[in-house]
Amino acid sequence: MPSHKSCKKRMKTSAERRLRNRGYLSNLRTSVRELRAMTSREEASAAYRNVVSLLDRAAGRGLIHRKNADRHKARLARFVQQLG
Repeated sequence: MPSHKSCKKRMKTSAERRLRNRGYLSNLRTSVRELRAMTSREEASAAYRNVVSLLDRAAGRGLIHRKNADRHKARLARFVQQLG
């Protein structure tokens, strides 16, 4: 157990942030999975804009690396372009 009051607060805020971050990442992974499962180019291009926004926000929050987000965006853009 923490011996300082500030350490006790830090443990509490870290736990809250960990739960929040887990939710953000889960939502991101689900959105990417749903986009990959699409077969219509129109639906996929609309969903792609949403996924790009989620990836950029996750990178801005430090949940994933910026280059990791860029790599995902490039691969998903190529996927959407290949849909017929």
